[in-house]
Amino acid sequence: MLRTFLSVVFFLLFLSLPLCSFSKPSHSHNVFNSFLKCFSKKTKTPQPQIAKNVFSPTNPSYSAVLRAYIRNARFNTSSTPKPTIIVTPRSYSHVSAAVLCSKPLNFVFKIRSGGHDYDGLSYISDKPFFILDMSNIRDVSVDIADQTAWISAGATLGEVYYSIWEKSKVHGFPAGVCPTVGVGGHLSGGGYGNMVRKFGLSVDHVIDAKIVNVKGRVLDRKAMGEDLFWAISGGGGGSFGVVLGYKVKLLPVPPVVTVFRVEKYMDSGAVDMVHKWQSVGPKTDRNLFMRMLIRPVTRNKVNTVRATVVALFLGKADDVISLLSKELPELALQKENCTEMTWFQSALWWDNRVNATQTDPKVFLDRNLDSSSFGKRKSDYVATEIPRDGIESLFKKMIELGKIGLVFNPYGGRMAEIAENATPFPHRNKLFKIQYSVNWKESSPEIEKGFLNEAKELHSFMTKFVSKSPRSAYLNYRDVDIGVNDHGKNSYKQGEVYGRMYFGKNFDRLVKIKTAVDPGNFFRNEQSIPTLRRKA
Repeated sequence: MLRTFLSVVFFLLFLSLPLCSFSKPSHSHNVFNSFLKCFSKKTKTPQPQIAKNVFSPTNPSYSAVLRAYIRNARFNTSSTPKPTIIVTPRSYSHVSAAVLCSKPLNFVFKIRSGGHDYDGLSYISDKPFFILDMSNIRDVSVDIADQTAWISAGATLGEVYYSIWEKSKVHGFPAGVCPTVGVGGHLSGGGYGNMVRKFGLSVDHVIDAKIVNVKGRVLDRKAMGEDLFWAISGGGGGSFGVVLGYKVKLLPVPPVVTVFRVEKYMDSGAVDMVHKWQSVGPKTDRNLFMRMLIRPVTRNKVNTVRATVVALFLGKADDVISLLSKELPELALQKENCTEMTWFQSALWWDNRVNATQTDPKVFLDRNLDSSSFGKRKSDYVATEIPRDGIESLFKKMIELGKIGLVFNPYGGRMAEIAENATPFPHRNKLFKIQYSVNWKESSPEIEKGFLNEAKELHSFMTKFVSKSPRSAYLNYRDVDIGVNDHGKNSYKQGEVYGRMYFGKNFDRLVKIKTAVDPGNFFRNEQSIPTLRRKA
């Protein structure tokens, strides 16, 4: 009941609070002047020059800066709470100054690296807040001789892949398939993509990092210590400081890879194919990643379910066809389904670039600013195969609901070989992860409520099929339905609810590290790691 109540209150506050309820204009003006004066002093920059990096609601550029990286249109309305100040740092000293100048003002300090952030926790709040927008700190430096790259928090995955491609056609990095995802959030939350079975998570290849701590100091791995380095390698950066970037190890990819997409419907073997996929996807050759997309559709005027396998094979087409003819004949993979290309071209293909081999690589440098759609995401993990009649009942439920789709992402391979406490990400031994996904175009409270309820209903329906004690969730698919924190006297208990789902047994270590590095809980959001209360 408490979780439900908090979740409802949280959303009502998001949807209903006007800007004026936060602070009176005169107070906001005083806050802005105080911050500006401090920021100017800390950065040794004249105040007129700071206008390029510090924005109040009266600044003509304020709205454009705010909207640029709002990816969910649900949080891009006139009634959505707005920040009192947006800071867009261009240097580490700017980040340090932003932290030090915000602390005395007692505003919630939101950190946004420019990614997707499904529930908007990096740019909305039910309390007066600032936004630190990291999108200008976006350098990507690739050292092929050393097979490493330094990736700034505000860079996008598209920029990372492009920078690697410029230097080498046989190196890659295991991260997400969407090029506009921001590095800071993606890596600090674990990070995964279509090479997860071959190489594991993004954070499994992080070898150094830099962070600004609560004292405004810039720390690398040696200076921050192994505990904090561990925490920001999958535990979310926003609880511990401001992640500036990561040094990662690049990995070898073959000169030729294969991609394919195959669809099945309920009347052409979809149930059998999805059921069998569970025993193949997580256990097959680790060079093969087969994502399963399941969606209700109308075909020939009949409501049905389409199951689509979208795959990357780190090898040639003949090899994967031979492999799957034995392991997954239900897929009926044919040569005409497969396309051979380079690894970088496969990244373009996964971004729905149909003619990936003819696409200009520079499209990955396009950030698609101020491009948002309405949506909701949730997540689950599956530890034991869903029986065939369970798949049938799932399909029937999805047809009944009508819109929401599922994405199955197989684990196994390298993922299953890494200890659950090696990073804060604990879900190593699961068969696959589920993403619940629904998007809509209409701006209507009634329509929104309907789709949010649809997501909750399917999530509830899946309870008997997914992980238990605790039911697991993926941090980077932020979902306030599973619990939020008001950081009051019950902060630890509130944080434990979602914290156990995201981090399992690793939650306790994260809390201890959080308490040590940020005892005053300056770095916080509605799902951050809580601190332990000091004994009187």
